[in-house]
Amino acid sequence: MNKILDRYIFTELLPPFFISVGALCFVMLTKELLRLVELFVSKGIGLTAVIKVFLHLLPSFLVLTLPIAGIIASITAFGRLSYDKELVAMRAAGQSLLRLAWPVFVFSCLVFGLTLVLSQWGQPWTSVSLKKLALNLLRDQLTLALDKGVFNEPLPHMVIYVSDSRRSQGGNIFISDERNPADARIIVASEYSLLNDPGSNHVGIRLLNGTIHSRPHDFDQYEHISFSSYDLKLAVDPSLYAPADERPSRAAIIEQLNRSAWRDTGALRRLMESYKDLAFPTAALIFGMLGIPVGIVSKRSGRIGGFTAGVMIIILYYVLNVLCEFLVTTLWLPPFAGAWLPNAVFLGTGLVLFYRVSRR
Repeated sequence: MNKILDRYIFTELLPPFFISVGALCFVMLTKELLRLVELFVSKGIGLTAVIKVFLHLLPSFLVLTLPIAGIIASITAFGRLSYDKELVAMRAAGQSLLRLAWPVFVFSCLVFGLTLVLSQWGQPWTSVSLKKLALNLLRDQLTLALDKGVFNEPLPHMVIYVSDSRRSQGGNIFISDERNPADARIIVASEYSLLNDPGSNHVGIRLLNGTIHSRPHDFDQYEHISFSSYDLKLAVDPSLYAPADERPSRAAIIEQLNRSAWRDTGALRRLMESYKDLAFPTAALIFGMLGIPVGIVSKRSGRIGGFTAGVMIIILYYVLNVLCEFLVTTLWLPPFAGAWLPNAVFLGTGLVLFYRVSRR
């Protein structure tokens, strides 16, 4: 009997959970999706590369959406069970609310474990991989974006125009390079070929038989240089391919705080974030259990009401986190208390609500 009820309640949690994860990820990825579509449509980036970028972005968003989806699933499931009087029948059969909460606890533990894994290992790994992928995309974009007969902008403040020519190597090329406003240049060449040096993380264009017009907008300092061969290097922004900055260890942060008599606000904030590495995934476990009494109390609100209640709880949790961060930086709270106080508040609230609902 108990196993059947456990499976039934666990199954009730799955549809709202996956729907919520999909909806929240779609909302959070909307801005990035527009950029990816632009890369695919206007920049000529391949569909495979766009999908890779999308998959690399998912872990950072799932860390935020999983706890929200967990509480929405719990509120929705128990709201429906209470509204359809199924919860009354279970209680009449001798099942306590604490016993009925067991499958929710197991489900919340799974959400907690997945959030912890993504925040500790998945998110940092994808951050490094995404930077490498961005570098490769930029190299490919340079090759694909130099369409003939149109003005291309492979990099900010650089416009390249290639005339429509039948030559195999290329054709007449016009380049307006204003990456350095103090040294703006206009380059015209008869032929070009693309360069790609993976070892030095440089891409570039080899120009043949052309001229360089330096400072064309300044008549007094205007320079005119002719060349037979000139390599225009396009150094990719190092932030795209440099390894991710390693966060200082907790011991190093505490040592820095000791030197500043615990008044370095930046170090206090970093120490608080270090404690949040475990505190935030733990919130997924607390939210799942909090959804049981909230769902029973708001049973008439339906699935939309469950979604709204879950989002409101997350907003309150976020506001409380911001308040705690302010109190930590103003030396009113220690970093550990600032990281764990929101969890403690919601845990206490959940226990009180659970006790009152179970006593009905």
